[in-house]
Amino acid sequence: MASTVTTGTGSLIYERRVARIHKYHWPAVQLNVWMLIMLIASCTIIGIFATFVGQQQTLGLYIPWYFPYIITVAGLTIVFIGILLWLISQRRLLPSIVILGAFMFFVLWMVGLIVVSIELWGPTGSVNSNCNMLVFSKDPNSLDTTGRLSWLEQKSICQSWQAAWSFALIGVLFLLWIVIMAIQVFYDS
Repeated sequence: MASTVTTGTGSLIYERRVARIHKYHWPAVQLNVWMLIMLIASCTIIGIFATFVGQQQTLGLYIPWYFPYIITVAGLTIVFIGILLWLISQRRLLPSIVILGAFMFFVLWMVGLIVVSIELWGPTGSVNSNCNMLVFSKDPNSLDTTGRLSWLEQKSICQSWQAAWSFALIGVLFLLWIVIMAIQVFYDS
């Protein structure tokens, strides 16, 4: 919308433009809970897979492609949440940005979840079957001190895989939730 004012004797022209900015009303509590859970899931996954990379390097073993992939996706998710926080502070958070970004991360997290699921419960030589056979079926009290320490480390690795799968699943579900919430915000406004 624009308005122009002119005076009769002079050549003074005053033009005022008013831009209408559409405001979207985001549910603050749900958005904050979503960000908190996604930050927790991302940081946990980064920590677990960074530890796995360190262990693989210490043992001189090959680092599977999905370790750095999952670390990168979780790190980019933290950057995405940072961008969302900046947009919120500028009052410019648009549902379309959230929908596109969250859907993109949903696909990336889904790939990570599928890979972790295959490694954890795959058909042959899965982490879960090895953990059940070599760790959870043993009594640590029957081992010597070095054996107990080895058993504790193996148990920690097994439980880290289970935690990584759980947080990857939480990440996928929460990314789907934010897409649905952004669509609702778009249609409600």
